[in-house]
Amino acid sequence: MTPAPWTRLSGATHAVALEVLLRGPLPRSELARRLDLSAGSLTRLAKPLLDSGLLVESGTSHESRAGRPTRPLDIVADAHRFIGAKITHEDVHAVVTTLRAEVVASARADLPGRDPASVVAVLRSLAAELVTRLGAQPAPGTPHITAAGVSLGGCVADHATVTGAPFLEWDDDVPLGAMLRDALAIPTAVDNDLLALTRAEHWFGAARSRDRFAVLTVGAGIGYGLVVHDRVVDSPDAGVGLLGHFPLDPLGPPCPRGHRGCATAMLSMASLRAAASVGLRRDVSYEECLDLAAAGDPVAGPLVTASGRALGRLIAAVANLTLTTEIVLTGEGVRLAEVAREALREGLAYDRDPRAADVSLDVRPVDFALWARGAAVTAIQAYVLGNRRRTGLRRPSGD
Repeated sequence: MTPAPWTRLSGATHAVALEVLLRGPLPRSELARRLDLSAGSLTRLAKPLLDSGLLVESGTSHESRAGRPTRPLDIVADAHRFIGAKITHEDVHAVVTTLRAEVVASARADLPGRDPASVVAVLRSLAAELVTRLGAQPAPGTPHITAAGVSLGGCVADHATVTGAPFLEWDDDVPLGAMLRDALAIPTAVDNDLLALTRAEHWFGAARSRDRFAVLTVGAGIGYGLVVHDRVVDSPDAGVGLLGHFPLDPLGPPCPRGHRGCATAMLSMASLRAAASVGLRRDVSYEECLDLAAAGDPVAGPLVTASGRALGRLIAAVANLTLTTEIVLTGEGVRLAEVAREALREGLAYDRDPRAADVSLDVRPVDFALWARGAAVTAIQAYVLGNRRRTGLRRPSGD
């Protein structure tokens, strides 16, 4: 039996299903406590969800207050599958996930061109490859692809129109959502890549029990995502890269926009590579610059140390301004945090009051499959929240 669609759920019934999705499997007593429901109300609300197959009883039995054994409630996560894709300036990474964002297949392909038509063609080809590999066809008893999510570096309006994507050289509005809906024949949501990654951490990642946390990325640019009061902070300016203009060193080099010592000038891979190439009088890659610094090179070493200290100051600024102590750091250039570990700590301590709580920094190697998973979470949220997404519905707090 195919579970009932989430689009039919409303009110308290929807809250029950959503809490089980995000926190399950849950004993009925715990679920009732989290949602402030009586045992009778929960039984009444859960029954149609169980009858429709959207919820199931699973796991080890627990004894209820009345002394009767009950089994935890859970979601049939594999009944729906979602495609997620992350577009870079040179390739596309795609995954298929369950309703709980568990990756079950992945693939990648180079971009033959950066124009919208070429991007859509690659996404259509990757989707077909993944569907064929999984046998995810609309046949009885077989999980089907419910929706797709696509993320990229840039500004996105209404999860449908890309209003600017500098790495793809898109300056005009691109109706990517509509183009992909036509190409894939399923609902498709488009998102800024940092927001999508933050949504995945918020719902299904290590930060899902946190009321506030931040995601920072270092690479071609400086990325930033934020959750405050259990909500992802969204804005039309989310894809502009505003944190890249944050001043870190008044004596630092200028960025392409002329901002001296800003985050982009101090931390982007291109800036560090350019400074090292000038100092060494030859072309140096980003990774070679880090290798030389780790080996004690007198030119690359001070440059990487200055970048590491600037990264620490940026982390401190985010923690100070948002009052968060949980920060995820990733991106193509994240190895800087390892090579310049001591300088990062110095920069963080320099701008952080010693009486303040310690900052928990979770440094993760870049994995574009995880970014693609974030895009799938955008699609999952669009599916399970529907119109509630536009009203800024919070994830159930539970605690």
